[in-house]
Amino acid sequence: MESRLLLLLSLSLLLFINASRAQVPGFVSLDCGGKENFTDDLGLEWTPDDKFMYGETTNITVANATRKQHMTLRHFPADNRKYCYTLDVVTRTRYLIRATFLYGNFDNNNVYPKFDISLGATHWSSIVISDVNTVEVRELIFLASSSTVSVCLSNATTGQPFISSLELRQFNGSVYYTAVENQYFLSVSARINFGADSDLPVRYPDDPFDRIWESDSLKKANYLVDVAAGTEKVSTLTRINVNRDEMPPQKVMQTAVVGTKGDLTYRLNLDGFPGFGWAFSYFAEIEDLSSDETRKFRLVLPGMPDITRLSVNIQENAQGKYRLYEPGFTNISLPFVLSFQFVKTADSARGPLLNAMEINKYLRINDGSLDGTIIAGLVSNYPSTDWAQEGGDPCLPVPWSWVQCSSDPQPRITSIVLSQKNLTGKIPLELTKLTGLVELWLDGNSLTGSIPDCSGCENLKIIHLENNQLTGELPSSLFHLPNLRELYVQNNMLSGTVPSGLLNTNLIFNYSGNIDFRVERRGGSHIKIIIGSTVGAVVLLLATILSCIFMHKGKKKYSEEDQLVQSLPPQKLVSSSSEVATETAHCFSFAEIEDATRKFEKKIGSGGFGVVYYGKMIDGKEIAVKVLTSNSYQGKREFSNEVTLLSRIHHRNLVQFHGYCQEEGKSILVYEFMHNGTLKEHLYGPLTRERSISWIKRLEIAEDAAKGIEYLHTGCVPTIIHRDLKSSNILLDKHMRAKVADFGLSKLAVDGATHVSSIVRGTVGYLDPEYYISQQLTDKSDVYSFGVILLELISGQEAISNESFGVNCRNIVQWARSHIESGDIQGIIDPSLHNEFDIQSIWKIAEKAIMCVQSHGSMRPSISEVLKEIQEAISIERGAEARREGHSDDMSKNSIHSSTNLGSMDLGVSEPYVSFDESIARPTAR
Repeated sequence: MESRLLLLLSLSLLLFINASRAQVPGFVSLDCGGKENFTDDLGLEWTPDDKFMYGETTNITVANATRKQHMTLRHFPADNRKYCYTLDVVTRTRYLIRATFLYGNFDNNNVYPKFDISLGATHWSSIVISDVNTVEVRELIFLASSSTVSVCLSNATTGQPFISSLELRQFNGSVYYTAVENQYFLSVSARINFGADSDLPVRYPDDPFDRIWESDSLKKANYLVDVAAGTEKVSTLTRINVNRDEMPPQKVMQTAVVGTKGDLTYRLNLDGFPGFGWAFSYFAEIEDLSSDETRKFRLVLPGMPDITRLSVNIQENAQGKYRLYEPGFTNISLPFVLSFQFVKTADSARGPLLNAMEINKYLRINDGSLDGTIIAGLVSNYPSTDWAQEGGDPCLPVPWSWVQCSSDPQPRITSIVLSQKNLTGKIPLELTKLTGLVELWLDGNSLTGSIPDCSGCENLKIIHLENNQLTGELPSSLFHLPNLRELYVQNNMLSGTVPSGLLNTNLIFNYSGNIDFRVERRGGSHIKIIIGSTVGAVVLLLATILSCIFMHKGKKKYSEEDQLVQSLPPQKLVSSSSEVATETAHCFSFAEIEDATRKFEKKIGSGGFGVVYYGKMIDGKEIAVKVLTSNSYQGKREFSNEVTLLSRIHHRNLVQFHGYCQEEGKSILVYEFMHNGTLKEHLYGPLTRERSISWIKRLEIAEDAAKGIEYLHTGCVPTIIHRDLKSSNILLDKHMRAKVADFGLSKLAVDGATHVSSIVRGTVGYLDPEYYISQQLTDKSDVYSFGVILLELISGQEAISNESFGVNCRNIVQWARSHIESGDIQGIIDPSLHNEFDIQSIWKIAEKAIMCVQSHGSMRPSISEVLKEIQEAISIERGAEARREGHSDDMSKNSIHSSTNLGSMDLGVSEPYVSFDESIARPTAR
């Protein structure tokens, strides 16, 4: 009897386990590239995306990857199309959608892909792969506005678009309700479990919505650093009442960190920011306080005094122990690097406590094209055809392969090209409702019936209906289309009479091959149109042939002229800087140069470009004379271009160009003399033996250099890209003010262009890897080089070294990144600085340097953003200097932690302020 009872209990338990592993209602888990259903270790049911008709599937092998859904992927061509997954949802219901991407070098190219992902018409994120073995995760919270939602991949910049998994998780009740959910998605930036007992995230089944709560001990790129001394973990097994608001999971709320010395401090990188966001903390009192003890603390965000004045008393606010209290801000401006602090109040017995935190960025919803509803009705008539399954918005973020759209913010469809798509039945009436339509191509199908009334499409210029089976008369409404220029209806079964109005216009009109189609020959108008068209074609052909002949001759003539010595080209550089003067480059004689340099007596520098000599003019002006090697330029044309460029660039943070000489077979450039040599010499050259430059002076040098580069990037039209930024090209004058030098490799950017195609030039260690691979130069290539210089300023190390960076590492970027991302800033600071600095200013520059040397240019800041961070670091350092010297004036106080000035509206935010009734500084206890 006992054995039968045990058997029944075992069967019941097995059924319970199987039931728990069934697909959770409202959950969709797609294993992209998978071949079979499976249940993962969390008990979630996964299904393959084998019904998806686009792309190819690949298996990958990645070290330490254990999740089966990441062992396969689906990838797509790097073309102009978008590839969309369409998922069923419940209208007016909130969802979390999650996409993951594990590269695994599936294409054997080791060229890290970069592409876009969108939700419907809204650009969601740019997927930038920077590591073969790292899973990139994107999460979005949205309110479903229709019965389906489309996730689309498009716009490959490098490599091929791909996806590893796609997940949909349904919420219930008012979880994540916002007053603007019809206008904004919430893009998940951070969801942190403080006091976690391991590095593993908390998710389903502990979280019934399968949110991923990352451990605060997780070691990833600068995730949480600057942890205050005295921070300790606490936990409880007591059940927490979390049934309100966002309902964080029990397991997350049962752990916390406590600031035993009175404060909790953290520094956090926020994906997707700067911008406006939704930020909430989760608290529950899980420690036993005696009756006379209190726990009160404040959130300190410098620059936002209204927030700092607000205090939290968890037990009182939550109305009891072990209960959730969820204060936060539904609309707050946040930077990319967020430093925050919880500090106990003077009347508190215990230090602050923090269980969890969640930060989401507002992402404005794109309403999509104006013709979206109309075109959806059209494609619904062809459920089994390939072309009707592309998904997403017909125009945004990129149009369907058979559609063209206007460039308006909310575009209209301007062209439909469905030639030879095996269409049958009547011409869809939806096409006649596309009021912006300019071209309609339906030729080469099996369409039947009559041609519908297109009078609502007044912009139509070209109509192709030939080679179908259309019947009936040609509608007179075509005559009333004011912009119609070409009409092709040949080889159908049309009948009746051609409207005379169509024959008396400047219309290219072909109606041959319609046996029952009659024409009233009045004055030979039909013959005139046909002949006119034929003659026009012949004339066009002759013109094309003649054009080709003259172009060929023109090319030959140009190539001959190109070998001639030409004067300086009339190229104009326009500057928006008030620090700019205009003057013409002076042409020195070779005799003048010889006299000034005493026949090139004193060499002060050399490089691949040539040799630099010291000189002094008759009037006492000191100069640096650069004698270029014969291979520095391709010829006199390039030298002339360079002289023109240099003569029109004037800025106090660029080495001044005095003139040139081109005699005796030599090409010579003359610059002002910089008395204190190069930055390189002061950081790790011979001058370091005399006296190391202080941290504040290094910051000022960085500021000067950044101003010079900012002028080249933003003050000149067209933009100038330096191409060879390095510490040896930053020169110091007698006052130790920095100026950027050596424009021998500079490149003019074409106005409006995103890049300049160029033969790769630059210096190893400073060279942008994206530029090296693609040979496409952008201003972000200079930003990469400047990031390397910032790392040199912090560390006093050179960019490339065989000894300084340890085994298997010769590159300062790789070495510094490993320290910074693990929170070990002290490991890279130049010992010669002797701790005479504020660590916050070092952190600020280090973080910005790492942003500058991101592998993809789109992830790097502009030089103007870098300059702003340097200036804030200077403000921090000057305040620290004042405190070290014993001063405590208001200026020094106000400069502390300026990197977290969250109240500032000047954050380079692409999104506008999200309008709410609540004040931005008013917390919401939810």
